[in-house]
Amino acid sequence: MRRRESENSTGLCASLGLLALLLAATAATAQEPQKGPVSNLPIPRYVSLKSDRVNVREGPSKEHPTVWIYQRAGLPVEITAEFETWRKIRDSEGSEGWVLHSLLSGRRTALVAPWKKEPQTLVAPDHATPVAKLGPGVIGSLRGCDGKWCRLAGQGFDGYMPQENLWGVYPGEKVE
Repeated sequence: MRRRESENSTGLCASLGLLALLLAATAATAQEPQKGPVSNLPIPRYVSLKSDRVNVREGPSKEHPTVWIYQRAGLPVEITAEFETWRKIRDSEGSEGWVLHSLLSGRRTALVAPWKKEPQTLVAPDHATPVAKLGPGVIGSLRGCDGKWCRLAGQGFDGYMPQENLWGVYPGEKVE
């Protein structure tokens, strides 16, 4: 009987050790960003529209119907999936569809708080001196983010805004 208990406890220890290894591997994998199967770039990720006319399709081919057309170059969108030369995107309103990858740019832009009604203040590098008021939906080029503040520039403005007031950058994301 004693021998069996020893064998059982050895088997149990081995099983627990294997379980611990599997859990550690799963935790490590869960923390690694998912990579796109085509581009090998992170999914999801933000990009911007390259053209003033971008057809958004129901599915990843030209045979799928166009469901709407974006007419705003520089608009930030989020890539959520990839299939061959197609990218599934989501906009700030949550609408999704498929576009050709050649109509997207890696240039990072952001929308000023499209969910807020009032203009947001853009400040100088001291984060105190106002330099401009930007209305909801204004697009600017992201010049960098430190995880809390982003430098946003556009025609007639250049300054800093709290990252939480921008759509097109993840919370806490650092952009160089």
